[in-house]
Amino acid sequence: MKHPYLFKPQDLSPQIHYEKLFSNLLVFPQDPPRRGRPPFSKESLLKALIYRNLRGLPSLSELAFELKNNPIIAETLGFPAWEAPPSVERFSHFLRSSHNEELQVIRLFLVHQLIEEKVITGESISIDSCPIEANVRENNLKTSVKTRFDKNHRPPGDPDARLGIKIHYPQPFKKKIVFFWGYRNHILNDTTSELPIHECTLPADKDEKKQAVPLLMELMNCFSLPVKYVIGDANYDTEEILSHILNEMKATPIIPRNPRRKKNEEFRIKKDTVLCAADLEMHRKGKMTVKGKTYLQYCCPLYYGKKYQGLYLICPAYHPKFFSQKGCNYLIRLTPNVRDRIDYGSIRFKKKYNLRTSVERVFSRLLAITMQKPSVIGLQATENHCTIAHITVLLVALMAHQLGYDDKIRFVKSFLPNFA
Repeated sequence: MKHPYLFKPQDLSPQIHYEKLFSNLLVFPQDPPRRGRPPFSKESLLKALIYRNLRGLPSLSELAFELKNNPIIAETLGFPAWEAPPSVERFSHFLRSSHNEELQVIRLFLVHQLIEEKVITGESISIDSCPIEANVRENNLKTSVKTRFDKNHRPPGDPDARLGIKIHYPQPFKKKIVFFWGYRNHILNDTTSELPIHECTLPADKDEKKQAVPLLMELMNCFSLPVKYVIGDANYDTEEILSHILNEMKATPIIPRNPRRKKNEEFRIKKDTVLCAADLEMHRKGKMTVKGKTYLQYCCPLYYGKKYQGLYLICPAYHPKFFSQKGCNYLIRLTPNVRDRIDYGSIRFKKKYNLRTSVERVFSRLLAITMQKPSVIGLQATENHCTIAHITVLLVALMAHQLGYDDKIRFVKSFLPNFA
């Protein structure tokens, strides 16, 4: 049986594949000319780093070696075949000196293209972050470092890195917390297409919860997406985040209650009184307002009340707070709680929350192109390294859609050699 094509796709030069891929890439701004040896094109250096991600090369040294031994690819990326390709130092300098805003323009352009092509719908988005470990000796447990987990210590190998934690589950329902030095990549992704929409990289000590609202505000400012649901884990269960989603975005937060916020079961409310752990009526002290929220405060009746005066020498329940402070306190919130507007037990809430796993698969693909193992140091270089990883994922998705492979927009490493 004759093959319907003049050439088999696998027999075509890889040059054609990468020319198709890079045709969707926005032109990277070039520095003004100056004296001395002409520099390498920044656009070519960016293409080379995208090529490194697609090939899964773990270091810049291996990228330089690859270009030196494959002149066809080097020429496709924009480096003349008769000249020596860039060295490791050139790539490292590009990552350290380039402004992240310039790369963000390219990333935003690709996201806009995917939105126009209706690949990204934005009806429901998920938020999360992943750790980016710095390449410092403090992260190597085989080395002897006295100040390994001292947060006031700055690693000499990467002074911009900060101490953070990462959580994993070695066994079901068994959580393990590990400290590391480095950064975190915070993202918002579309749960339908499982493609990243927005991202930023910050030191590892920056609280995830405090980055959620700025990220969501930037998302709405950059894109006109019909967001209906914002999905996140219980770590994002704060009133600031929930209020922003409900009131500003007019969307529904699919964020479960944080188990650490459960009500204290030592106290019981009976009609208009509060009973403490010793089953005594607590003394009503009055109202108090903290951070704009008003509470009705109840305190220990043995210290403040007169009803049980002289009846007890110590707390009948032997509560430790009776000895360490002036008994127990209980607060009844009077200000309406934003969580009362969320139907946590509904079937819709549970089904939408199941879509949160999409962000884990997004991180898995970014990990496959070595985003979590940067071969550079410093915040700016790591920012650029992570943004280029996002550009790679979006570039492959756009190419797959344009070629009619909508079911393969997430084939980051296998699409180019097998389907393009």
